[in-house]
Order: sequence, then C-alpha cells, then structure tokens
Amino acid sequence: MTTTIAGLAVAAAVPAAAEPGRGAKPGAGPEPVELQLLALNDFHGNLEPPTGSSGRIQTGVNADGTAVTVDAGGVEYLSTQLAQLAAEQEQNTITVAAGDLIGASPLLSAAFHDEPTIEALGLAGLDYASVGNHEFDEGAAELLRIQNGGCHPVDGCADGTPYAGADFQYLSANAFVTETGEPLLAPYAIDEVEGVEIGFIGMTLEGTEDIVSQQGVAGLDFADEVETANRYAQELQARGVETIVVLLHEGGAQSGPNAWDVNGCNGLTGPVVDIAEGMSDAIDVVASGHTHQAYNCEIGGKLVTSGSSFGRLVTDIDLSIDRRTGDVLTASAENVVVTRDGAGDPAQTQLIAGYRQALGPIASRVVGTASSTITRTAVPSGESPLGNLIADAQLAATDDEQRAVAAFMNPGGVRADLPAGEVTYEEAFTVQPFANNLVTLDLTGAQVQCLLEQQYTTAKVLQPSDTVRYTVTASGAPSTTGNCAGGRVLNETVTIGGAAVVDGQTYRVTVNNFLAGGGDGFTVLTGGTNAVTGPIDLDAFTAYLTDRSPVAPPATDRITVQ
Repeated sequence: MTTTIAGLAVAAAVPAAAEPGRGAKPGAGPEPVELQLLALNDFHGNLEPPTGSSGRIQTGVNADGTAVTVDAGGVEYLSTQLAQLAAEQEQNTITVAAGDLIGASPLLSAAFHDEPTIEALGLAGLDYASVGNHEFDEGAAELLRIQNGGCHPVDGCADGTPYAGADFQYLSANAFVTETGEPLLAPYAIDEVEGVEIGFIGMTLEGTEDIVSQQGVAGLDFADEVETANRYAQELQARGVETIVVLLHEGGAQSGPNAWDVNGCNGLTGPVVDIAEGMSDAIDVVASGHTHQAYNCEIGGKLVTSGSSFGRLVTDIDLSIDRRTGDVLTASAENVVVTRDGAGDPAQTQLIAGYRQALGPIASRVVGTASSTITRTAVPSGESPLGNLIADAQLAATDDEQRAVAAFMNPGGVRADLPAGEVTYEEAFTVQPFANNLVTLDLTGAQVQCLLEQQYTTAKVLQPSDTVRYTVTASGAPSTTGNCAGGRVLNETVTIGGAAVVDGQTYRVTVNNFLAGGGDGFTVLTGGTNAVTGPIDLDAFTAYLTDRSPVAPPATDRITVQ
C-alpha cells in the first residue's frame, strides 16, 4: 500500500491491503471495497484519563431527568478501543483525526511541548490528522518541528531523548505562508486500499487568527473552508480519486432535550452545517471537531460526524466503495464510548510512566486548598465560579504595582474544574495551561463599555473580577458589526470598585496577552494604551491559591440579567 502526500509518494503506515478483486464472485461484478475509518478529534494531550465532567460521557437520562454518565477517556483505553474496532473490521482500517490533538494540554504532555501526545497517538496507529487552531499555540515553526522532529530550540530534548517527529501526517489545506502563498503543510493525502484511492483533505478553521495569539499565527493566512475544500476535491478528482474525506477542524452542536445523544443529529447548529452544505458533492465524509461536541449527521448528502473531545469517543465510519469507479456506495458511522472497564494498552502505560518519572516532583507540589470543587460551568449570566476566581487572582497580581482596578478572563482559557481539597501544581496547570502573560493597560470608560458590549457579538462572556458589576438586558439587540453600538449592556449600571464608569475617565484593566491582542474578537482591547506586561497567568493563579487558601467558589453575582 502506498500513500501520496500532495503529490509525493511515501510508504504508508497502515497494514498491507488485500489484492484487488479479492472475494469477487465468479460471473458477477467485483465486490465493493469495505473501508473502516476510525476518527477522533480535540484530544488536547489527555494522556491520562481526564477528571471531573471532562472525563465522562452522557449515555442516557434517568427517570428523574438526571444524566446517566460513564467514565471515558485516557490514551491507554483509547488505544485499546482503536485496536478492538480495527480487529472487528479485520482489514482496511485508516485512523484519522480532526485537529487540536495538542495544545491546552495537561502538564504531563505540555511540560514536554506535547511530544508525549504525538508519540502516544503514533503508537495508537493514527495515520492522518488535520491541523486545529491549538496546533498553532506555539507558532508555525514549532508545528513543523512537531511534524518533522528535532529537539525544542529553547528547552532541548526535555526528557533526555531525541524527538523523532510524528508517525502520522498532519494536513492543512487552508493554512498558507503569507510570504510565499504556499501551504504550510501538505493539503491532502491519497491512500490506496485494494486498488481504490482515497483522498483526505485537512482543514483548519478559517477563524484561527481570531482565537490564537498573534505570535502563534504570525506569517500565516487562513482561507475559506468551503472554497478550499472544493478546490482540492476538484484536484483529487482530476487525479482519479472519487472517495474524498475532509478532516475539518470546525463544528457545531446539537440542541434540545436529546442533545446528549452521541449518535444523534438533533437540531444541529453551528458553522459545520453551512460548510458541509457548501462543499462539493464530490466530498463524501466530513469528520469534524473544534466544538467538543458529539453528533452523527447527514448534511448536504455527506456523512458529518464529531467525536466529543479528550479521547472519550471514537467515531467508527464504514464505507462501501465501488471497486470499479471508486465511488462511495454507502456510508455509516457510530460514535463509540472509550470506556475504562477493560485493559489499557501496556505500551501506552509504559510511555505515560516514563514521562511521569521525567516530570519529577513539581507536579505534586501543593499550591493551595479549595473548600469544595470550583467549577467552570457557566450560570445563565455567563459567569462561572472558577472564571471569577481566576479574574480575582489576576487582579490581585496587578492591583499594586500596575494599579489595576479590574480584570477580565476569557472563558475559553479555563480548561478544567478545580477539585476540592489540596490543589497540586499539576491540577492548577490543568485549569490554566496556556502560559499567557498578564497585560495591564489603560482603557477609557467608553472602551470598557465597548468591551462589555462586544461580549454579545462574540458570544463569549468575559469572567469579571469582583470589582466589576453591571446589568444585561436579554431584550437588547447585540451589535451585528462588532462595534460598540449594541444594546445588551445597560451602561448606567456598569461600576468598577463601586463607582459608576465614566466615559472619559481612564481605568487600568488587566487581561491576558491573548485578549490584549484582540483574541476572541475583543478588538477594543487593541486600542488600550500604556500596556505593561506582568506575570504568567498560572503564576498569578497559584500565588493567589497559596495566599488565600482555603479558597471557596466565588458567587456568580457580578453580572445581573434582567
């Protein structure tokens, strides 16, 4: 079997295929080629089983309306599940992923620049993966190192051994180097199964520039998903490829009472719907991700799937392909829960143990205590107890030397609940894994009002420090242009430190460097002045836990909805 990576033929890291025509009946046309695709997405370096709600999958509803959940995830069990599903097929299995395999990772992976995750997914048999937005967290050069190998340019070989690179191929059709106009990575790959060619197009979400730090995407441009996918689908067809799979790092979410159904397609909304409908009929399957949701749909004549996140689900996709024409005859999928009730893969267990030893005692250092679990689950106002706690920590780190009077935290940067009891450095890191610097800057009162209004354009409610109070009206219309002209925030209710915010007055406000660069669409922050870079956000958080322990979940009463 060979694989072609955007025109370059290389040896494929997949089992040898059966001879073309195998199993054909005398006097009849050749039997279809049966192909199994095993897909995952948004793994985020979760080598060990994730904890709390991040480590469970809902499988039903009790009579009293409460959720039925099972523990899921962990690369030892993911690897076992992939092997079992492939064994059931017996032949012709290709394993794929739809981005965000690395980045925003727990300490065990992040401390080694996610090399452990790349190694583990190679062990698990991954063949192709699209590039997600988090693959750019450390920049394009680092992503190329992750693909090709070599020790980190600053930290070297952190675990003391050379890093060989990924055993699988990253694909990104729509991430282009600005200076040359060329794709950063191979846009597609062609795999051959029993004489039939299968095309895989990797797709990074077009909006990556808005949700990754500016340093991470410097020198890159991101093109429209539909236009790019259709362009390369046409190119694949010109090369005789009729079975085409898009690995798309963009997604959607189900809605309604059955939105928990991992194999449902209940009221699916989100960008993936329009993208799938706009894609060429030549495209047969869209394995998607980014939203950390599960669904199993047919959209625009295509099979469209997503497998939640953190390795808790594997999407088992079965294709029957006409051996003569290469066209897909039937396509079906099932999201399978990666349960922890069986044996884990011993090779993965050994890999984890090795990196756990290399990590050393820093992970278990106690940095504070929590009186009870502090969750990142948002209340109707958009606040969460943990988000508010982090904002308070950021203000405490900058209110003296930098004279900050308010702080705001982006909700997407809060990655896990904080457990009750003693809090270790590793647990704190899992909450805030990005190592963003805090930035304190001057905003006018009018800019503060604009910042709050932009929340309802971006659909991301910032977590405010305890010095901030304001009221939102649900009946007000948000701005549709991204400016400050919306009507959701009642300006006269906005206070900082108990005093009404005045348009012409100046306020020192702390955010992380991602937000300060206009991340998540908060463009007003790029107009701040007298910016001073402060400590790493995680350092501010751990210092706050140490100084204020035991910490309790803050009240979520800073935003009033009327």
